[in-house]
Amino acid sequence: MSVDIIKTDAVIIGAGPVGLFAVFELGLLDVKAHVIDILDRPGGQCAELYPEKPIYDIPAVPIVTGQQLTDQLMEQIEPFGAEFHFNERVDTIEKIEGGFRLVTDYGTPFECKVVVIAAGGGSFTPKRPPLPAIEDYEDRSVFYSVRKMDAFKDKDVLIVGGGDSALDWTLNLQPVAKSLTLVHRRSEFRAAPASVQKMMDLVDSGNVSFKLGQVTTLHGDDGQLTGVTVKSPDGSTFEQPTEVMLPFFGLTMKLGPVANWGLNLEENLIPVDTEKFETSEKGIFAIGDINTYPGKLKLILSGFHEGALMAQAVHRIVFPDKKLIFQYTTSSSNLQKKLGVK
Repeated sequence: MSVDIIKTDAVIIGAGPVGLFAVFELGLLDVKAHVIDILDRPGGQCAELYPEKPIYDIPAVPIVTGQQLTDQLMEQIEPFGAEFHFNERVDTIEKIEGGFRLVTDYGTPFECKVVVIAAGGGSFTPKRPPLPAIEDYEDRSVFYSVRKMDAFKDKDVLIVGGGDSALDWTLNLQPVAKSLTLVHRRSEFRAAPASVQKMMDLVDSGNVSFKLGQVTTLHGDDGQLTGVTVKSPDGSTFEQPTEVMLPFFGLTMKLGPVANWGLNLEENLIPVDTEKFETSEKGIFAIGDINTYPGKLKLILSGFHEGALMAQAVHRIVFPDKKLIFQYTTSSSNLQKKLGVK
């Protein structure tokens, strides 16, 4: 089945704070962007690893959590209508006439004039549970992310974990699944209290089954699960029938496919110049923690600065015949109109 190619000015790889602010800086210069991230939500490390952790070094903001910063950035970039593609990882980038062609692990093709890599420390990779032969079931009946909720429609679903992802997908998949069971090794959760309360309400109403324990063995044939063995806190075991298992055991950071894109690398980082933050490949830029240059500081505010200079260079590529006039948002009625300022 053919897939329509998505054509745009810029593709931003990474929806962390720096990638989100890149949407803003590009948008001010009329550069349209699509954003791709392997996670299921914006925010990158800030939202996934420490959503409640306070950040103290954002200029003029004495204290803000990772989630608050993400929410405010999303509000700030709303006027520019960037399109997001979550739960997808860019696997390949190739040079084509007039720009680049990218394809994700989901098979989504993009064609763009410039690529902006804002992938933080690299690609988030789900932690694989230490279960025998789990590889035989992966992408068939064991999944580490939800690409399309309809894939779990009318199925017996088992979710394993106690963090935000486990609770969020318990709430979202419950109306879709035939049955939904949540297994966690203890009765305390590392998720938002509101999500925990909603989950417990579903348990009390009989719409979700919650069981204490750890999955120790998978059962099935030819990659299709029929059930799992769960070890309870008291050492006893029980069998839990299921067609699908979603283990949410957290994420690890790896460089991922970036290593295969033909860019010069230096200790798993991408060297850039400090005028445009362009990589060794003209038209591919790298901003934020993924890049390196003399004096580099891995700070969010540094990534914001890099994004501003990157956008100036991108404008010259996307609009080669259009003169770039520098303007301030405080005084430019043109920029304020783009931002919807009344």
